[in-house]
Amino acid sequence: MDEAERRETRERFQELVNMTPARLEKWLASDESRDAGQHKDGGESTGHASGRRIVDILRTNQGDLSDDDHRHMREVVGYIRRHLAQRPAGDVHDTRWRYSLMNWGHDPSA
Repeated sequence: MDEAERRETRERFQELVNMTPARLEKWLASDESRDAGQHKDGGESTGHASGRRIVDILRTNQGDLSDDDHRHMREVVGYIRRHLAQRPAGDVHDTRWRYSLMNWGHDPSA
């Protein structure tokens, strides 16, 4: 991944991930967070694991981000964009749709 791609990835990530590391960590500790998303074999959901990785990325100095970090950031951007396009009608505040997005670092109510 060249520097232009890395920069574009960071910009898209920063546009869509609107939760601070502290807020995301607090959210990930909640029952609602652990229940949201698809669980493999009864374990942690993909989104919940991603949220923990996002916290680490947010706390890492930009110059220390690896290509693997940037690939994950691209995955986060893609997930958030796809999920936002599936917004249900009505109030979404207490929905699994919102909770799933929050696991990925985006609160649509913010």
